[in-house]
Amino acid sequence: MSFIDQTETFVKESLGGAEGGHDWWHIYRVWQTAKTIGIEEGADLLVVELAALLHDIADSKFHDGDEEIGPAKAQEFLESIGVEEATIEHVKDIIRYMSFKASFGEIKFSSKELEVVQDADRLDAIGAIGIARAFSYGGYKQREFYNPEIPPKLNMTKEEYKKSATPTINHFYEKLLLLKDKMNTSTGKRLAQERHEFMELYLEQFYGEWDGVK
Repeated sequence: MSFIDQTETFVKESLGGAEGGHDWWHIYRVWQTAKTIGIEEGADLLVVELAALLHDIADSKFHDGDEEIGPAKAQEFLESIGVEEATIEHVKDIIRYMSFKASFGEIKFSSKELEVVQDADRLDAIGAIGIARAFSYGGYKQREFYNPEIPPKLNMTKEEYKKSATPTINHFYEKLLLLKDKMNTSTGKRLAQERHEFMELYLEQFYGEWDGVK
């Protein structure tokens, strides 16, 4: 069985019962998109696929904010199946630095493979699926989906972002609508444009229904 097949099996088993926005199917979508972008960008597909499959193996927001548990768990697994050290270190760095919250601090690592997997993950956070994921997580955290008396928190620090518990609609302004301009690759930028426009149409419809005019 290949490294990819073994990793797929491991991730499916590990994420059984996960919150709907961060479950196996999120991983699957990111994996498929990352392969598409990776081929177009000429990236190392082994690194891209392993990182895409393992990027949420232990998401820090479900582990008391621990940002090292994901890379550590990925390393432990990859070592157990015999992946070479250089590949493991690359995958760990992608997992460590690809998240939106990582962009708040100093950028300490970059690679074509990171750009590919990061774009794939960000694409799954916007558009129709991104909207569904946002409300799924908001419900999981028992947050209001909208409260006009609570404005979005713009220009947050990393710590403020990690601790934010604002209504789900605010998350559009605090993250989702910002992602289009943070895409790395030409493929990511192209795909993000349509998904971004869909979110804008959704918000227009949402506010119209909220105010009883649509």
